Amino acid sequence: MCDALAYALGEEHLRDERLMLLARTRRLPADRVLTRELPDGPEAGPLARAATRRRLEHWGLEGDIASTAELVVSELVGNAVRYGTPPLSLRLIFDRVLTCEVSDAATSAPHVRHARTADETGRGLFIITSLAPNWGTRYHAQGKTVWAELPAEAPREE
Repeated sequence: MCDALAYALGEEHLRDERLMLLARTRRLPADRVLTRELPDGPEAGPLARAATRRRLEHWGLEGDIASTAELVVSELVGNAVRYGTPPLSLRLIFDRVLTCEVSDAATSAPHVRHARTADETGRGLFIITSLAPNWGTRYHAQGKTVWAELPAEAPREE
């Protein structure tokens, strides 16, 4: 498809080096996505962990992946409560990997801190970087979404 498009454009459009990226997307079944609005106080963490636990059980994800996902969600939500701006939301996406996302209305960039031994806070993103092979921040008109991907088995057929 890339070649067909490049040939259709002709060489007069290719004065400099160009990069073309085509992506084929598909809609995930609704039962592979969980979205929950969260309160902006300390009760957000327990609610998010409980919702995560229930959905992972529904998807048949147990053991280490479930424990890791709960911890990652807890840290993402904790950061959003502490440094973000309401409204907060949690989204879990289960496809080739398990993606955990927490959104808030703040535009401030999260950054990894290296907490000292005696510090009581400052380890959230450090924990996430240790557990999740991929993580990042996506900015949008209403704030940002901080996400982390965890390896997971393919969805079970029901």
